[in-house]
Amino acid sequence: MKALILVGGFGTRLRPLTFSKPKPLVEFANKHMILHQIEALAKVGVKDIILAVNYQPDVMVEAMHKVEEQFGVTIHFSIEPEPLGTAGPLALARAILEKDNEPFFVLNSDVICEFPFEGLLAFHRSHGCEGTLMTTRVQDPSKFGVILTKPGTTQIARFVEKPTEWVGDHINAGIYIFSTKILNRIANRPMSIEKDVFPFMARDGELHTIPLEGFWADVGQPKDFLIGTGLYLNSLAAHESPELAKGTHIVGNVLIHETAVIGEGCRIGPDVTIGPGAKVGNGVRLTKCVLMKNAVVKDFAWVNRSIIGWYSTVGKWARLDNTTVLGEDVHVADEVFVNGGSVLPHKTVKDSILEPQIVM
Repeated sequence: MKALILVGGFGTRLRPLTFSKPKPLVEFANKHMILHQIEALAKVGVKDIILAVNYQPDVMVEAMHKVEEQFGVTIHFSIEPEPLGTAGPLALARAILEKDNEPFFVLNSDVICEFPFEGLLAFHRSHGCEGTLMTTRVQDPSKFGVILTKPGTTQIARFVEKPTEWVGDHINAGIYIFSTKILNRIANRPMSIEKDVFPFMARDGELHTIPLEGFWADVGQPKDFLIGTGLYLNSLAAHESPELAKGTHIVGNVLIHETAVIGEGCRIGPDVTIGPGAKVGNGVRLTKCVLMKNAVVKDFAWVNRSIIGWYSTVGKWARLDNTTVLGEDVHVADEVFVNGGSVLPHKTVKDSILEPQIVM
């Protein structure tokens, strides 16, 4: 079987982290974001995985060599000469996708969930049409495109973009499976699968939907990255994962890499991940935050709803809050308060930041 992951462009929404590496290689729950998807695809028998990229392809190629060996898959790079949207990459990779008549998966690289590919594949084969997309429910559908089905069926009738009145609450989850027939609808040019392909498939009765069970998160920007971390850790807890940390200093769901060092008198959690080589001093309070590889949080610091980038340091008695993001190798001085700061790599913060701002 085959799959195509829409990796895309510059990852601007996740800056300053993506100044240091492509978004799919940013660690989510101590694992490259894209590895969550590749691992799930390999489990369902996918052998050929196409990465549609147009940014830092050399970095991606180098990182994926070990992944191929680890999961027994072949990774193909489909390098876009220009951004091709969400449909154009399928046409560009047509030779691989059409090498047999088996259906293929397509997914957005920002999506994190439990990836129920086996059930999706079985459902798609059961109805025999060109495509199946997974949906997820949201509290405020006015921000999204809502999917409406024909009464009593799973067949999609139409899409309503950002409705101003209630029509439904199921939206596109960014996970699909298609027969190779869909490729006849797509040209090798910039195209949107949501606008240029799906409405016509629905018109022809060739598009079905299946709800995604469990959690779903688009982790492409810092606020959602932190929310998604909490949802992912909740899922680990629901499955009684042994990966979750335990101890009197742990509150709720916490993931700590085995090489991280935690000081005395700390209180960690809920919804915290701590990466490899990270060091947490004495008396530190961590809540709803992420510490990347080799990050350091010194004694009695307080970090809430923030991301501490690789090799960055938070000083003693410092306080970070309100979706503060430190890029790589950022150093926050002792007793400094950072409120919603987005700090670019290799900077030092010596004075408090009282209002959300970008530090260049």
